[in-house]
Amino acid sequence: MNADNPFPGERTAVITGAASPRGIGRATADRLARDGWSIAILDLDDEAATRTAAEIAGNRSVVSLGVAADVSDEDSVEAAIAQVEASLPPIIGLANVAGVSSPTDFLDITTAEWDRVFDVNMRGTFLVTRRVVPAMIAAGVGRIVSVSSISAQRGGGTYSKVPYSASKAAVIGFTRALAREMGPHGITVNSVAPGPIDTDIMGGTLTEERKAELGADTMIGRVGAVAEVAALMAFLLSEDAGYITAATYDINGGLQVS
Repeated sequence: MNADNPFPGERTAVITGAASPRGIGRATADRLARDGWSIAILDLDDEAATRTAAEIAGNRSVVSLGVAADVSDEDSVEAAIAQVEASLPPIIGLANVAGVSSPTDFLDITTAEWDRVFDVNMRGTFLVTRRVVPAMIAAGVGRIVSVSSISAQRGGGTYSKVPYSASKAAVIGFTRALAREMGPHGITVNSVAPGPIDTDIMGGTLTEERKAELGADTMIGRVGAVAEVAALMAFLLSEDAGYITAATYDINGGLQVS
């Protein structure tokens, strides 16, 4: 723990892309609420963000807020975080979860498709992080966790291809470099690299046949659950994780051994 700057009793975690009912972001928001955080859900879908925040608040008895935000747009991010800061306790945690996939073969990728993937997966991570860091510096403590992917380590091979893998590799480099700058301020910066997880990002809800196929090559013999990724992210966002920074945690059932 950071004895000089302990976590404030009232604190907020911002989770991007957290309105999907079956997503890692939604599971992470719920887990953090269980751990006593106030929750701010940023999502492109305003109605879903508001509904998800209300559900979590009701289930966990915490203060929560759902805000519409396009993480790739600077003005949208500014407006969303300003609303969070005006409504909730200080922002101490950030989970960069918002992301898009891209199964397009390299020779078929348009510049627009490339930019779309990088705009959400990397530019969005940058914009939201840059906007919330000043509050963490003011508090003298903070936790940032971003979602990368096993695709960044293996060069794809599950569903998405070059733009996705490259953007998620950029998240790892961003994490390591930012951790170096933020360490003196009491802020840790880490990433997680999930393998095949039972979400809808790989072209929709996985069939039982597809889950069996994806899980066959893992040491565990199955795909992962969003709750398992959420548990890892919640730990890295916790006060107890104060001596972990610049790390990328694999959570892939042994599909990739780093």
